[in-house]
Amino acid sequence: MTLKNTKIITIASALIFTMTANKAIGSDMAQWEESQEALNDPSLMTLQDIIDDKAITVKKGAQIAWRDEGASCLLLEKSDTLEGGKDIFDWDPETDEKTLLISAEKFIPEGRENPLKLEKQDYLVWSPDRKKLLIYTNTKKVWRVNSRGDYWVLDLESNALKQLGSTFETATLMFAKFSPDSKRVAYVQERNIYVEDLKSGRIKQLTTRKKDTIINGTTDWVYEEEFQIRDGFQWSPDGEYIAYFQFDTEGVGTFHLANYLAGNYPEIIPLPYPKVGTTNSSVRVGIVSSSRPRTQWLDDLQGDPRQHYLPRFYWAGNSKEVVFQRLNRLQNSSTLWMANIKSGELHAFSEEQTDTWISVHNHMTWFDDGKSFLWQSDNDGWRHFYRISRDGKRKTLISKGDYDVIRVVKLDKENGWLYFMASPEDPSQSYLFRERLDGTGEAERLTPTMQIGTHSYRLSGDSSKAFHTFSNANTPPIYDLVELPSHRAIQTTEDNAEARAKMEESNFQKTVFFDIEIEDGVKLPAYITKPYNFDPSQKYPVLFYIYGEPAGQTVKDVWQKSLWHQYLAQRGYVVVSIDNRGTSTPLGRAWRHFAYRKIGIVACYDQVAAVKKLLETHPYLDKDRIAVTGFSGGGSMSLNLLFRYPETYHLAMAGGFISNQLLYDSVYQERYMGLPEDNKEGYKDGSPMTHVKNLKGNLLIYHGTQDDNCHYQSFENLVNELIRENKLFTSVPYTGGSHAIKSAGGGQGTAHNLKTKTWYLMNHVTAGPLPQ
Repeated sequence: MTLKNTKIITIASALIFTMTANKAIGSDMAQWEESQEALNDPSLMTLQDIIDDKAITVKKGAQIAWRDEGASCLLLEKSDTLEGGKDIFDWDPETDEKTLLISAEKFIPEGRENPLKLEKQDYLVWSPDRKKLLIYTNTKKVWRVNSRGDYWVLDLESNALKQLGSTFETATLMFAKFSPDSKRVAYVQERNIYVEDLKSGRIKQLTTRKKDTIINGTTDWVYEEEFQIRDGFQWSPDGEYIAYFQFDTEGVGTFHLANYLAGNYPEIIPLPYPKVGTTNSSVRVGIVSSSRPRTQWLDDLQGDPRQHYLPRFYWAGNSKEVVFQRLNRLQNSSTLWMANIKSGELHAFSEEQTDTWISVHNHMTWFDDGKSFLWQSDNDGWRHFYRISRDGKRKTLISKGDYDVIRVVKLDKENGWLYFMASPEDPSQSYLFRERLDGTGEAERLTPTMQIGTHSYRLSGDSSKAFHTFSNANTPPIYDLVELPSHRAIQTTEDNAEARAKMEESNFQKTVFFDIEIEDGVKLPAYITKPYNFDPSQKYPVLFYIYGEPAGQTVKDVWQKSLWHQYLAQRGYVVVSIDNRGTSTPLGRAWRHFAYRKIGIVACYDQVAAVKKLLETHPYLDKDRIAVTGFSGGGSMSLNLLFRYPETYHLAMAGGFISNQLLYDSVYQERYMGLPEDNKEGYKDGSPMTHVKNLKGNLLIYHGTQDDNCHYQSFENLVNELIRENKLFTSVPYTGGSHAIKSAGGGQGTAHNLKTKTWYLMNHVTAGPLPQ
């Protein structure tokens, strides 16, 4: 490709160093946007409509939650009588009758004019005796999710509305939970656990932090990110005790995030973050009385706690024992320990080992009066679920067959069923099945065969009904209420008919799913979206959308909220996505574990082999106009593909990436790559920075400067290496942006990024057909 017209261009607040191919670029993005909109066919989507979510507006289902028992629901709706307020109704979905349960006026605190903001149905929790309602509001984000805020309790008998922890700073309470007798609430505030008596208002502090590195009742950064656990305490079934995590981050390296928008001097944000091969937090489980601050530690274990992980603990179906899982640092050996909470005595009762890694899950549930528990394992080659006896000696397979369970929907103890999502025939889709908990019989598919695509379900308390959502890549979501197991539709709550009509008007380009056989017996799932006014006798540019690492899957037959790929297809690009071996695609353990110790290496082989096969079988694909884009792990993959295979890929747009695998966190990278001292070549060869010298094509990189996950450090290290190798590139630092980059520019990061990628792609890879 010929390079010319090198310029310095300012786009918004970011300074961009740009090189172009084949054509000159306008002096700024506004000029380019105007030129694009002037070319628009009125029937096609505009980029601004994509950004504003107006191209095809898809409605969501109502905010409805099942009651814990039976098949009645709670419905959250805007109030007709109080502006800004919401009412809660008791709704019978069978008859469609609803009764006002709590009016919006009851959510107005004493001395205020406006009601509390009821943000989500999930933020409302009933007490066990159903006489009180816990309200989570004024929520604030902690890294990924809004996990701190204010909690209020509404007494339904007295109509009294009381704020919990009112003496603490606002929006600092976390994970509040009713006690089993509904008389108290426990919560975390500033890394300590408190219990508040709802009648007297008395607050008792149950834990203390003797040093600043101690965390009680919640987790450190890496456990939140990689083990998906934030809430770190549980009431015992009798309410007498609370089991909790305690972390000690002493010795963990501190990564300093910088907020350059804070004023004349940057705000430095310290983050204890264990990098690959460095010191982890020490973690232990404690049992504290709910009435006095005395803790029994369950830590009489051999081995350095900083070389092990405790990703899960559970009350063991009673109030006398706690079960916790312990992994070694390599995460290929797991032990379940049973602990007596009074004596602290421990005994191991279930062990699992593998030659790769063991996945942590949230499915340990006790049933059969505490005699059995549910457990997930893929040691037989598939992600299956088992019924395991309390002593760990009897193991009964529940989900039988050569397929992965995608996720558990519900464990129905009363009726003896496990409901789960799976797709034995097509890994891009998802359907509802059920199996008997005693392991007898065969799997029963409940989703109708004519609804091809992706489904999700929320089952009622008695499992007789479910709120059901169906979509596929070419069908926007349909929300309905169904009867189970017949799947008879009781009523449709939203069919998105207007969105489907809009698709016809706006020349929506259908996505087709298929397999690419790259070698004998190895088929990679893929999808393709062809351009508007497609002519197979012409040559078209291709954009490959990729993730490619173990934590994700891109080839899913589900409606995509972002229609950016549609926009590109309508302007002459073929859009393709391929899942290589080593992704989370539900195709069995051998598939998912294929890339062990070779992240960024074997995935590239699969992707390139698939591209070459596509060029052979799809003559309309232009081998000289191939681009790739991805974010996070997909950003790293995009870089690796452009650097390692410059003869195949001509442009990459990579964001939120890791340029050197040693710069990422210990839990994720060591899980899939092993320890750095045992896999030096693997870490080096799998890191994009190693291959910068091979760059020949066009490169756009972007990154949030306050990314707590994949640090901006990776961006700076790559930039330095590109400069050292005298390579031209385009870079956009999203100042103040987190990993999601949306927060940059006062919330304009995502919009700016879509415009930047579109601008860059269209100015470096010519859109539309060229004669073959």
